Amino acid sequence: MLSRNLIQIDSRFQKAYAILGPMISFCIRLLRSICFCFLITPFWWTASPVGGQDVSSRSAIAATIWQRNNPEFEALPLELSPQNHLIVRAYINGKPASLGVDTGAPVSAICANRRQHYGFKAISAGSKIPAKLIVNGVLDSVGVVKSLRIGALNLVDEPLVAINVDSGSRMARLRGEEEIDGILGADILFPTRAVLDCERRLLILNLEPRSKTATPGVDYRGLSSVPIHVSEGYNLYVDGAINGAPARLMVDTGAAATLLHRSFIKRMKIPLRDTPFTSAAVNLKVRDVQVARIRRLSVGSIDIVGHNVGVIDLGGLIHGGLLSGKPPVAGLLGGELLRRHHGIIDFGARRLYLRG
Repeated sequence: MLSRNLIQIDSRFQKAYAILGPMISFCIRLLRSICFCFLITPFWWTASPVGGQDVSSRSAIAATIWQRNNPEFEALPLELSPQNHLIVRAYINGKPASLGVDTGAPVSAICANRRQHYGFKAISAGSKIPAKLIVNGVLDSVGVVKSLRIGALNLVDEPLVAINVDSGSRMARLRGEEEIDGILGADILFPTRAVLDCERRLLILNLEPRSKTATPGVDYRGLSSVPIHVSEGYNLYVDGAINGAPARLMVDTGAAATLLHRSFIKRMKIPLRDTPFTSAAVNLKVRDVQVARIRRLSVGSIDIVGHNVGVIDLGGLIHGGLLSGKPPVAGLLGGELLRRHHGIIDFGARRLYLRG
């Protein structure tokens, strides 16, 4: 398979800085808590398992022709897990890996219990990369893998944070679902000017990100464009409203469901119903999920009318006073709404596209 070294990241990140400019760096995040929103939420709407994920010979031929005609780009098919997470197949140090595509994760990660299997190496003394990173209030180890290959994109000496997803792994085992090995985060999606088509389950990476060539094969017809605001912690937010009240929502494919902050819903005096469901996130305790019926959930110019959403306490997930900001962050725009409304996330243009 073709292997291109798009980003040769050495232990001092010098080459990455030269290519990426102001993109994400572990060093500048060391003293700040980051929001890592890969959520495991067993809900009433969980997706049906995708049968086999086999691609027909016709589709395979079309994909080969597309790749030949667009050598600057890599189009990767994604799988949809029973828990509504988008999964990309990758290789870590030559070994197959399943990574959750998580737009709510500022940095890419490896599951702590898979470090030995993949040859994850701790940061050496004297490195400018910090040995620890605060993730949702907990210090997690940072290390390096010699190679992270995603399609034709080969990242060398790639830093990853080791996260504990035990609660999610237990949930996966109970449901007979394949466990993920790590998370593909914004530190790779932004530099590659990725385009993520949630409905078509397609991730397109730009292998020559300094090129201004438009991403081919993406159909924006009939979709509304919403600007994405990128926070200091490299989380993605869009302007919206809940029953007419201005609010921001984090664009988070790591959240299987759209979830709103309990305090915000209570301030709006929207009735809540208890459920037997819970939600788990990285380094945070399992939280009870309630349900609220939202009369009108707006994202940009798109109005979603009469929608049931999950409601949890987002404290610990959303940092920096954003939950009480003006406008406040009211919740997470999760995978089920993004797929239902043909969400396309363009990291290069910093735009979210939705169909009403």
